[in-house]
Amino acid sequence: MIYIGLTGWREHDRLYSAEVKSNQRLTEYCSHFPIVELDASFYAVQPIRNIEKWIKETPASFQFVVKAYQGMTGHRRANAPYGSKTEMFEAFRDSIEPLIEAGKLAMVLFQFPPWFDCTSDHMIYLRYCVQKMDGIPIALEFRNQSWYGPGNREQTLEFMRKYHWIHSIVDEPQTGYGSVPIVPVVTNSVKTLVRFHGRNVYGWNRPKNKDTNWREVRYLYKYNRAELQEWRERILQIAEETEDIYILFNNNSGGDAAGNAKMLQGMLDIDYDGLAPLQLRLF
Repeated sequence: MIYIGLTGWREHDRLYSAEVKSNQRLTEYCSHFPIVELDASFYAVQPIRNIEKWIKETPASFQFVVKAYQGMTGHRRANAPYGSKTEMFEAFRDSIEPLIEAGKLAMVLFQFPPWFDCTSDHMIYLRYCVQKMDGIPIALEFRNQSWYGPGNREQTLEFMRKYHWIHSIVDEPQTGYGSVPIVPVVTNSVKTLVRFHGRNVYGWNRPKNKDTNWREVRYLYKYNRAELQEWRERILQIAEETEDIYILFNNNSGGDAAGNAKMLQGMLDIDYDGLAPLQLRLF
């Protein structure tokens, strides 16, 4: 099965009419796509009441790709507000338990920062993450080129296979140290993740000018049909090696993610069952 969706459901204005209120957007989103990436969990471990609310607002077959909390990936260096890393992982696991029980957890995505490079200490930490997330599908996404550099690429992929990491294959700007190339390799025969970040080379790295609203331009990119056609061929090849593929579009600084997701869905000739009733067809 190939599942296509977006990162988050709030900021995709082109999916919604003016009549759709902010607290109705998830329900409306579910009439378009069968999966979504939950980003709020990156900024804070979510209260169970939030998770339970989102479960109720989505169809039975809907699935969430949940981003690991930033303290678990090193974006936030301190353990606070938790007493230890162990306590942090336990709180995160508790928060997603309702999703597991409802059958709506696709995976937890560990997206590591650009300074998380290929070292023995970091590989030890990845094994620690596997241990703490035992029994939960986990995906791994790097932002440091060293993991796929000369002499490391095959070692990295074999490490992911050994510990059953789901490979998060990315399409992103190629800016050297703080980006990774397209590596269309399956490391988990059950699930594979593909994330589209756009190809805005000049907007990818955080500028030194603090007055610049970096996030408004970082994912400013619209894929053309030829670019998605290349990905269509890759996806069909990947589908021969893994049971399910989860595809997420994150190129939404200009509001292009939903349109690109719909375009790829059409190119793959996919028609999803089990979506929420569609109130307003804007595509």
